Amino acid sequence: MTAPSRRSKRTQGPGKVVLVGAGPGDPDLITVRGAAALRVADAVVYDSLAARELLDLAPPGAARIDVGKRGHDPPTRSQPETMELLISLAREGKTVVRLKGGDPYVFGRGGEEAVACSEAGIPFEVVPGVSSVIGALAYAGVPVTDRRYAASFAVVTGHKDPTPVTGDTRWESLAGAVDTLVILMGMRNLESIVERVLAGGRSPETPSVVVMNGTLPSQRVVEAPLGELVARVGEAGLSAPAVAVIGDVVRLRSKLAWFERLPLFGIRVLVTRPRQQAHPLVSALRSVGAESVVLPMLRLVPPRDYGPIDSALGRLGSYDAVAFASANAVHWFTQRAQARGSTLADLAAAVFCVGPHTAEAAREAGLAVRGIPRRRFDTDGLLATIEKQLPPAGRRFLLPRAEGARESLPAGLRAAGAEVDAVAVYRSAPPDLDPESVRAPLIAGEIQILTFTSPLAVEHFRALLDGAALAAAARCWIASIGPVTAEALRDVGLAPDVMPERAGAAELVEALAERVAQGGRPQERGPR
Repeated sequence: MTAPSRRSKRTQGPGKVVLVGAGPGDPDLITVRGAAALRVADAVVYDSLAARELLDLAPPGAARIDVGKRGHDPPTRSQPETMELLISLAREGKTVVRLKGGDPYVFGRGGEEAVACSEAGIPFEVVPGVSSVIGALAYAGVPVTDRRYAASFAVVTGHKDPTPVTGDTRWESLAGAVDTLVILMGMRNLESIVERVLAGGRSPETPSVVVMNGTLPSQRVVEAPLGELVARVGEAGLSAPAVAVIGDVVRLRSKLAWFERLPLFGIRVLVTRPRQQAHPLVSALRSVGAESVVLPMLRLVPPRDYGPIDSALGRLGSYDAVAFASANAVHWFTQRAQARGSTLADLAAAVFCVGPHTAEAAREAGLAVRGIPRRRFDTDGLLATIEKQLPPAGRRFLLPRAEGARESLPAGLRAAGAEVDAVAVYRSAPPDLDPESVRAPLIAGEIQILTFTSPLAVEHFRALLDGAALAAAARCWIASIGPVTAEALRDVGLAPDVMPERAGAAELVEALAERVAQGGRPQERGPR
């Protein structure tokens, strides 16, 4: 099935509503079809339980509208208002993605919204999602069926919806009718539900479990015999969103709880990268169970003067080579070239990149990459690669880069006899952050690992700290992406604990996981 396409502004008639299941929490569980729909949406109407990261898949100009529906809490908009909004947007010719937590048709009122579209003559599509019935339990190590313990299961809402259908759930009958009983949206009524299930004949010794924030690094699980479940959940302070499971399949949890065994499970990690570039690091951290706290320590903005880069773009044919010391330089260079109508596909100059991630960005931009350092992914390694593959003497080099970047690469090329045009294509600005938003979680011990990917991010981070916050930061594990950033950290009194051999988001996270494997977790570490 092909991805839905954005409608031409000249197209007559209504647009389309696509009901997309966002999954149980982990944004990586969105379906391929759901992600494709988001990428061409004109508007995204989303619930509170849908991962905010999924909104980044929509085009920059797409409207993003929070309707705030979350369990028992009062919604931002009533259900009739939400359905009216979907129809109104579609009638404007828009492709509207209705992003719903879990699956649209599993207690998500997706059926009501689809019927409303049908009755209004609005084309619609339904993209199923991974329900917490399956997803949250799989992450908690609880299969809903297993031929040794359960051949049947029932999924029931614990929400006290005042409709005739749900107003009188037959809990006593359900207690003995199925092997596994799964309860969604039941936290507020958990005590009465358990009482009725016990009254229906289930043994107080029946294994049971409640999973809060399933599939997320903040996942918490309470396992107890059914007769003790309510008390244990209360003691642990669990709250919605949560899934409760009653049945012998819970016995398998001790062997199948894979998610909680990931090396950084439950650890909160500060990500200081610019928000638009944080995804690779956030995704890599999530793969090892960590929870990311994204507080960008710098913003990428246009250069103060486009004159030098525009002049260079006007004489691209005069360069023998172009060298990129970051993926940022690639993005901003190609973006400016596109804005000016410059054609890069015919660029004859040899292209050199500081590392594989920068090379990937260059190839995505249509540039043929000639050289990448094999081991050292910094400007020294880049210079050595150029000198070996294309001796600089008598040649002309273009270096698109950040405003105020280090001079080691252009100085090295000039020393080797090259003519160099080092032009700014972007610059880094200080973060637009309230200092308290950085200090408070550090002082409260809510963050255990700090990650840094540039010296400037280190500089801006230090500028936001007072004495107490600096002392708290020093108690965290500190991870540097490379030696230059590590040097900047030492200069501000925050010596790095972890640095990968090769620069990159995946490599940084791998180094953190290896550090944990060597013994201890960051919150268990003693003083420096």
